[in-house]
Amino acid sequence: MADLCVMTRLLGYVDLWEPRFVAAVLATAFNPLFWNVVARWEHRTRKLSRAFRSPHLACYFLGGAILLLNVLRSHCFTQAMLSQPQMESLDNPTAYRLGLAFLGVGVVLVLSSFFALGFTGTFLGDYFGILKEARVTSFPFNVLDNPMYWGSTANYLGWALMHASPSGLLLAAVVGLIYMVAILYEEPFTTEIYQRKASESHRRS
Repeated sequence: MADLCVMTRLLGYVDLWEPRFVAAVLATAFNPLFWNVVARWEHRTRKLSRAFRSPHLACYFLGGAILLLNVLRSHCFTQAMLSQPQMESLDNPTAYRLGLAFLGVGVVLVLSSFFALGFTGTFLGDYFGILKEARVTSFPFNVLDNPMYWGSTANYLGWALMHASPSGLLLAAVVGLIYMVAILYEEPFTTEIYQRKASESHRRS
């Protein structure tokens, strides 16, 4: 009941049909859909690798496209926040410091994930046949699964708290929900790729 009351109060500040809010929701939903569809298509056909004459170049191209889409998503997120009212009870130093803490944790998770995986590991290189010897288990992957996604969610949550923005909090929840759906879609497929690699290595040995 308490959670329902909080959600009802937040929604009282948010115009769900305001164009910039709708654009932010669409950008949030589109990004994982785009990279999953393209990566699965590449894994099945290898057409990007053939077009670029290199799986690494093809992966760099997709990674660049994903980065640009994420910049667009962040812009839409910020514009949606600025277009809607702040919540007075969140406009205080404690909430701001909490948002800063979430942002700090998110940045650490995202950057440490990137350094652990490298560019191709971060941007779906396994779908291009660019596999590591084994799945990464060092920090932050030894702390939680899918730290890149949860770090990104923490960044948006922190940004929303720092702006005392109910619309930002709602959009951060949408980011987290979309990533949960993406994980359910991606995780079994990635596991299958590495199991197949391990099986082939075992047969060769």
